[in-house]
Amino acid sequence: MIRRRARNLDEVVSQEPSRQRSSNVVWESSQITRQMREVQNGHEAAVLWFTGLSGSGKSTVARLLERRLFDLGCRTFYLDGDNVRHGLNGDLGFSEADRNENIRRVAEVARLSFEHGNLTICTFISPFAKDREFARSLLPNGRFVEVFVKCDVEVCKRRDPKGLYAKAMRGEIPEFTGVSSPYEEPQNPELVVETDLKSAEELVEQIINQLLRQGILKDA
Repeated sequence: MIRRRARNLDEVVSQEPSRQRSSNVVWESSQITRQMREVQNGHEAAVLWFTGLSGSGKSTVARLLERRLFDLGCRTFYLDGDNVRHGLNGDLGFSEADRNENIRRVAEVARLSFEHGNLTICTFISPFAKDREFARSLLPNGRFVEVFVKCDVEVCKRRDPKGLYAKAMRGEIPEFTGVSSPYEEPQNPELVVETDLKSAEELVEQIINQLLRQGILKDA
């Protein structure tokens, strides 16, 4: 996969007039830069984007990871796919257009959190590659860590922690990813974690090691 050059915040804001409906607005910059926050935090800022089927274990691994990072003294911010639909994205359904908008909004929120020096953890099915690439394009190179939470769909169906697969197979949930709507697997993620082969604790260590290799964490 050939990735587009990541853009800085000012460049993104200035080059997206098509989405800017408000006129006479300017971007207000803080006196405290992201780099200053990173020095104080003792780690680099990054967005950790967990993608995978429903029931693959995204939230399970991400919650354990957040706890581990918190215990290490890291500044974290967690965006969960269900939680944002209680407020920020409560007006969206699950059509392809609404899913696109869902990811666009949370990607923008993740970028704002990133600019405040956080390790921002995002858990979203995010089934379409173009939406994940949009989220990546908002950040500098090396600061978007795509974590493909890989799990066989039959295992996900057996787990079915929310009963969603059963409903989808009865036709009660239209356009359900993995049943009646496709999931486009990442072709070149930073990390693949397989929840049907390893424990969540083992996978957290795998992710921590990746963050160390990329220089996002200094030590663990």
